[in-house]
Amino acid sequence: MCELLLVEASKKYERQAMVYRQDYISHGEKHINGSSGFIHYQDYDEWLRKIELEKCKEASQEDTPATTYFTIRKEDNKIIGSIQLRHHLTEELKKDGGNIGYGICPSERGKGYGTQQLALVLLQARALQIQKVMISCDKSNRASAKVAINNGGILSGEGFDEESETITEIYWIDLL
Repeated sequence: MCELLLVEASKKYERQAMVYRQDYISHGEKHINGSSGFIHYQDYDEWLRKIELEKCKEASQEDTPATTYFTIRKEDNKIIGSIQLRHHLTEELKKDGGNIGYGICPSERGKGYGTQQLALVLLQARALQIQKVMISCDKSNRASAKVAINNGGILSGEGFDEESETITEIYWIDLL
């Protein structure tokens, strides 16, 4: 299996990031999980400003700081995934979203990268002294559920994503 690196999104990765974004577009996808809406930004610097503001947010009942990472395949420096770690759960995130959102680009799916990517961000969550993380995924997205389960995720129930009008599954991972 290839070694992966987790890096915070930054200007350094602009070229690779735009290739990553294009992979989703070329496959007809309208959303990049774990990217804070990157697919909607043609201007990379504008997106970087957005995620930097998210990282610096004050923790409150309605908001939470979040860090957005790229997952890079070490052998060729290709971005194969994005993952966002939300530092605590708001009331809204408890219903749908959780602490972590993640995605692997369409051309790299089915290779086990999602499981590795989540394991890497769980190390970051532990460093922030987060004791337990919640992950939600569409009930039909068995690959995403498998990623959570492979990292110790325990199914605790279902939720409802009002935006996509889909049933979600809620997984918890204990980091203690």
